[in-house]
Amino acid sequence: MALPPGIPFLVRLLVATFIPLLLVLACARHFALPTWLTVLAVLLGIPALPVLSHLLSRWRVARAAVRHGATFPPLWHGSIGGLDIIRAMLDSFLHGYLGDCFWDKAVELGPTYEFWPLWVRGYFTADPNAIKCILSTDFTSYVKGPNFHRLMQSVLGDGVFNSDGDLWKFHRSMTRPFFSKDRIGHFELFDKHAEIAISKMKERVLAGYAVDFQDVISCFTLDAGTEFLFGASVDSLRPPLPYAHNARPLTPVSPVASAATAESFASAFAGAQHVIASRTRIGWVWPLLEITGERTVPHMRVVDAFLGPILAEALRKKEQRAREGKQLDTDEGEGTLLDHLVQFTDDPVVLHDEVLNILIAGRDTTASTLTTLVYFLSMHPAVLQRLRAEILQHVGPRRRPTYDDIREMKYLRAVLNETMRLYPAVPLNLRNSVRDTTIPNPDPNGKPIFVPAGTPVTYSVLVMHRMPEYWGPDSMEFDPDRFLDERVARYLTPNPFIFLPFNAGPRICLGQQYAYNEMSFFVIRLLQRFSALAFAPDAHPPGSLPPKEWAGFPGRKGVERFWPKVHLTTYSHGGLWVRMTPAEYDDGAHKVDVVSV
Repeated sequence: MALPPGIPFLVRLLVATFIPLLLVLACARHFALPTWLTVLAVLLGIPALPVLSHLLSRWRVARAAVRHGATFPPLWHGSIGGLDIIRAMLDSFLHGYLGDCFWDKAVELGPTYEFWPLWVRGYFTADPNAIKCILSTDFTSYVKGPNFHRLMQSVLGDGVFNSDGDLWKFHRSMTRPFFSKDRIGHFELFDKHAEIAISKMKERVLAGYAVDFQDVISCFTLDAGTEFLFGASVDSLRPPLPYAHNARPLTPVSPVASAATAESFASAFAGAQHVIASRTRIGWVWPLLEITGERTVPHMRVVDAFLGPILAEALRKKEQRAREGKQLDTDEGEGTLLDHLVQFTDDPVVLHDEVLNILIAGRDTTASTLTTLVYFLSMHPAVLQRLRAEILQHVGPRRRPTYDDIREMKYLRAVLNETMRLYPAVPLNLRNSVRDTTIPNPDPNGKPIFVPAGTPVTYSVLVMHRMPEYWGPDSMEFDPDRFLDERVARYLTPNPFIFLPFNAGPRICLGQQYAYNEMSFFVIRLLQRFSALAFAPDAHPPGSLPPKEWAGFPGRKGVERFWPKVHLTTYSHGGLWVRMTPAEYDDGAHKVDVVSV
């Protein structure tokens, strides 16, 4: 049985504290110091040694910066130990608008700055040239790092998103071939689960109820994702949809036999991610809050109970094919991603980690983007009508879209891109420098910025995507045309690194095209069946809408009617409740007035 993470952390902390004190005692004994002087040396050594180590480290770093002909970024000044910085970050994550604390400091100090939470040097950047350096041109100088790995280990294991070096290359090489081709079977899979999701929403809408689109789309991406990965869906869409907090169902909700399994898996899956997200906000001392037990264990027990039999069956089928002399041709689209992976390894731990990493990436990011897209469509009816007109022109009211249809729909791609610009699914990310290096200075006349070895660098595409110096004076406005008109040549073409919804460099998202296909497909099917969307603030749970005092704030904070938050990915606090108008031609149904219930 594994020890709780707090115990080895505490042991390491005690060792780091007491070994220097033992050296002090040894020196005192060697030089025969009197007792009072020995006690004084020990008492002074407790605070003095860490302070001395800190000062020596800063001196070394300052000299190294001079050797590199570099400088340091502006400093976010904090109190002793940066406790006020930690408090500001936690308050922003828990009670503020998404990315507030980082945005405010970027406006004050510039897109790259330094801060010291708990005496640990950290950098933040939203500068596209610095991010390009970290992700691409100086890629080998940065890793996820051991601290990130320990933080995510209990959920992500050693999968592709939580590994570095040769292990990362191995996971990447296993998965890349499966995503490098267009697999037409995806569209059948998307259609199957989209039909279930849309039919359930239509049923509720016709009964006069608001729908939590975020819940529905999260179930859709989970069901499509599990079937894509394993060939077996968790069927999270099978249970009845939730009702708004103030709804009065006309008929009682009937239990479904598989509902408990589906809901427990989905709940555990989300719960595990919330735990590791909370660790990132606490910082490097997070293990102390899990000294009695790892908080992800009960969640992962449920997830593993679902994955275990599926992995075992995939390995059994591989053995059976080997005995029968058969070969699965995944290059021709046969089999699932898991079938593809078992051709590389029989290790159930490696398989478990890889499929879980991809499931988290594929499910949550797509659900996040589509949730925000539906919010924007509900707030911008002219955009919705123009997008729907494009869909009807290319696909019609009922036909299933093809890959060629999606490729031809330029406005649909623009709407998706603009949604991901303002609300990228992963708003913040982290790298650790493995050697002394530099990144470009946002000031073209300034020296490069020195990045000492071991420095955690937080970069935010959320902040970068909104900065007017990169996107123009209307950077805070939702305007899909910016991806179609002259602003493409003015801003994006000269510097493509200002738009990074799928990351960049060697770690760029392998499933980018899969995600675009899945999101496009669902939007097309949704707007074939519904002609209007309306945000439903009354259906949101109490306390889940933005505080009234945010009205009038500059930027998106002052105008947003939903409350964006983040765990590993962006989500809408309390769900995204909307009312929908079914299309008049939809299976002969008449246009209905959507009423409050």
